[in-house]
Order: sequence, then structure tokens, then C-alpha cells
Amino acid sequence: MDGSLDFWKLLAGLAIFLYGMFLLEDSIKAISGRVFRKMIRQYTNSRLRSIGSGAFITAILQSSSAVSLMVLAFVGAGVMTMENGIGVMMGANLGTTVTSWIVAVFGFKLKIESFALPLIAGGGLMFIAFGPSSKFFQGSRMLIGFGFLFLGLDFMKTSVENYARHIDLSSIADYGLWLYLLFGILITALMQSSSASIAIVLTSLNSGLISFETSVAMVIGANIGTTVTVLLGSIGGIQSKKRVSISHLIFNLTTGIIAFAALKPLSWLVVHFFDTATNAVMALALFHTLFNFIGVIVFFPFIGLLARFLIRAFPDHKEVLTVYLNNTPTEVTDAAIASLRNEILHLFEECQLYSLRTFRIDDKLIFDHALPFEKNLVKIGSRPDFYENVKLLHGEIIEFYAKLLNAQLEEAEARELERMIYASRNIMNSIKNIKGLSHDLDEFDGSDNEYLNYQYRLFRRRLVELYHDINHFLEIGTVQEQFRSLLRTVLHIEQMDKRFVQTVMEKAAHGDINKMEIASLLMANRLFSQSCRLQVFALKDLLLREEDIYEFDHAMDVKELLEEEQERPQEPAVRM
Repeated sequence: MDGSLDFWKLLAGLAIFLYGMFLLEDSIKAISGRVFRKMIRQYTNSRLRSIGSGAFITAILQSSSAVSLMVLAFVGAGVMTMENGIGVMMGANLGTTVTSWIVAVFGFKLKIESFALPLIAGGGLMFIAFGPSSKFFQGSRMLIGFGFLFLGLDFMKTSVENYARHIDLSSIADYGLWLYLLFGILITALMQSSSASIAIVLTSLNSGLISFETSVAMVIGANIGTTVTVLLGSIGGIQSKKRVSISHLIFNLTTGIIAFAALKPLSWLVVHFFDTATNAVMALALFHTLFNFIGVIVFFPFIGLLARFLIRAFPDHKEVLTVYLNNTPTEVTDAAIASLRNEILHLFEECQLYSLRTFRIDDKLIFDHALPFEKNLVKIGSRPDFYENVKLLHGEIIEFYAKLLNAQLEEAEARELERMIYASRNIMNSIKNIKGLSHDLDEFDGSDNEYLNYQYRLFRRRLVELYHDINHFLEIGTVQEQFRSLLRTVLHIEQMDKRFVQTVMEKAAHGDINKMEIASLLMANRLFSQSCRLQVFALKDLLLREEDIYEFDHAMDVKELLEEEQERPQEPAVRM
């Protein structure tokens, strides 16, 4: 055999390796993706736990990009803080070094054909025998992925072994290790996979094509080059996505600089565990893990500082109506549902603000903070403009909901989404009612009739009372008390409604108001009372548990039955 490089075999090996990585990642995500998303959401409430979760999940998934997607989703949805998101990314960097160990231990310590071919054969037969609906389908894809991963590695290994015996790298040795560092960055950026580039480095090292010192420089370069994938993904993206990608770049670049500057002492430390002359591949895997671990230790005290710096450097540009939905992909259903709930609550607050503006009530009586529409998200302008903006926001909520329906949802999640979108429609119907009575309110306020002036002031007082009750409800810690608070609010709305009708009837009987004024007052009261009910019902569907919603609706049904019974004419008693 001549000493030429079998280029096509090398390229085919790389393609098989990458496809194996894809199958492995995709099948594991399909089997346990929801579990890992829940782990990231639940076990990232501290910096240390976020790093540990990121490392563990990346080690299992064998994909830092999959973990990065989850981080972007949860940070964007407001479920995860920026600090903990950076911690997960740092942990993912550490977890991805497991690939080096897998390749080093199984790819070069054992005869690849002895387990790669049986994995492909067994997985392929399972793939044919079981359909996509079977539990074993994803398992078969996982087996095929493992088999292809190692078969591709074997192709790359054998393609360069003979070539390595005839090549002389001394001609470029004078350029220094920085050249190999740049080469590592370049091949990783081109292939968009640090796992593939590290596999190439390990293969070359095992074949004697490069020295141990050269290989560590290339691995450092691969660690820096992997940030290109995340940076490309953030181009034109939202600010939180840019923050996470830049934090990834800063961490990897700084870690790479530290590792390159301390290359000799780190290599000296690695030699104490593995002899680079006889076990260079294992030594390189240890080096890869070691310098990433050092990077985590160095950055750990500065995570909060880095997060604050990135938030200042990439502030949120309020150029869209939504606050949460634009930060969340629908593929990550847990984060998408949380984001949708937050956006509908945002819609509810804007509805309150519109109502306050319609009644000419100072919003500082209700809110102690500026709402997104006021903070240069959009220019509120006139009430009609404000109403159109709220309609557009509702449209984006419905559009996001429609996309989310295409995801694989559990039955409980589908019911939850249905209640949330019902709440959103109630909010819009509420604000439409307020819009509908604005003309009557202007007439009541400008009328010469003192009673109409009084009713205008009463409407305003009723609205402020409702919103104070709602603020109290939102501050309550226990679900049971929230349940009772909403019930009391509905009963109060009903009482005020009946009292209003009663007083109007009394004034009409005394001739204090004319027919047109009676009609206007009763219509305005109906629209106002219904608007108040709809806002309470929206909060019920958004924030109460499913069983409490059922009890609430049951209580409303019982109340209506009792009212009908009271209004029904009594049958005369029959004397026996």
C-alpha cells in the first residue's frame, strides 16, 4: 500500500460519524427529552446545581447544542435566570468532554468491528421490525447511532494510519503551536461540530500523524471554534439569545487562552496519570476535561458579574408587542407554555391599563410599575391606537398557540392550553366591552343631570375597587385563599350590578331620568359588569389549578340556579 491519504474514506468516515452523532442525539432527545427539560428547569436554582445539571445532561445527550437550545428557551421565557443559564452553558462545555473519553476508551482500546457492526445489525433489524409507534423504535435508532459513530471513527482511523507513516510534519513545526490552535478553530467552525473535530484530532494522534503537544493545541482550538455555531445561531436573534452566545464565546475563549498559556504545566500534570508515549489518546481526553474544569473554577465567582455585563451590553429592545413569546421556541413545550401564560398575564395588565385610561383614572393608583406598552415598547398614543395594539398582541398570542398545537402535547398540557387561550379571549371581550361604553361614559360625565354625573363617578370607583381586589388576589400565597378571593370578587360584582339596576329603577319611577338615559345607564352597566366578570374569569382560568377551576365553575352554576329559584313565581299552597 502506498503512502497516499485515502481522502474519500476519510470523508466518508467523517460523514458516518456525524450521522451517528445525529441519530444518537435525536433518539435520546425523543426518549427522554421531556425529562431533561424538567431537570434543567427544576435543578438550576443555584449556580452550582446549574453547572452540574448542564454537565450531566450534555454527557447523556452528547450534544451541547441541544442543551443550548433549552437554555435559550428557558432564559427567554423567564423561567431561568441569566446567571443560571450561563452556569448550564459552562456545565455543558464540561459535559461535552465525555465524547473524548468515549472515543478514547472504545474507539482505540477495543477492536471497533467487534461491537460497531453488531450494534448496527441489531439496531437495523429492530428498526425494520418495529414501527415508529413502538417503544423500541427510538431504541433501535440509538443503537444504529452508536454503531455508525464508531464505524465512522474506524474509517477515519484506517484512512490516515498508512499516510501517517510517510508524512513529515517537521516542516511546519517552526511556526509554533499557535498554527495548530488556529487549525483547530478553523476545522471546528467549518464542520460545526467539536465532537467531529476532536475525533479527527484523536485519530491523528493515535496514528502518530501529530504529537501530543500538537494535539492539545488543536483541542483548545476546537473548544474555541465550537462557539461559532452558537454565534451564527444568534445572528438577527433576540437579545437574550445574543447574551447566551456571547457568554459562551467569552467562557470558551478565556478558558482556551488560559489553557494555551499554561500548556506546559497542564501537560506535566496529565503525564502523571497517562504516559503520552504509550497512551496519548487517554492523556488527551484527560487534558480536554482538565482545562474545561479549570475554566469552570475560574469563572464560577464571576457568573453574576458576567450576566450583569451582558444585560447592559445587550439591553432588551422593545420593538415588538410581545414580551415573552418572541424569546421562546415552540419546540420546547414546557418553556413555551410558561411563556404563553406570562404573555396572557401581560395582555391582562394592558387591558387594565386601557380600562383605566378610558375612565380617566390615574394608573398609579393600581400599578407601581410601568407596563411594557409604556416603556417604549410601542407608543400608546390615542385610545384607538392602544386598542389596536392590544388586538395585535392578542393576535400574536393566538398565532403562538396555533404553532404550539403542532407540538407533541400531553393531554393535561392540551387542556391547560385550552384554558389559557379561553382566558385570553375573555380578556379581549372584556376590553371590547370597555371600548363599547366609552361614548356613554363621556355623556354621563358631561351631562347636566347630577345623577348621571354620580353614576359616572360610581363606575370609576367600582373599577378601582375591582383592580384593588385583583392586586390582593395576585399577592395571596395559598391557592385556597386565591379561590375564595376570586369568588368574593365575583359576588361583589353581582351585588354592585343589582344595586345599580335597583337605583336606576327607583330614579325612573320618580321621573328623575328620561327613557334614553335609562337605556344608556342599563346598557353601560351591563357592558361594565360583564367586563369585570370576564376579567375575573380570565384570572381563574390562568392561575387556579384544574380542580379549583371545576369547583369555581360549579359554585357559579349553583349560584345561578338559586337566583332562578328565587325569581320563579311561587306556586300557591294546596290545602289538603
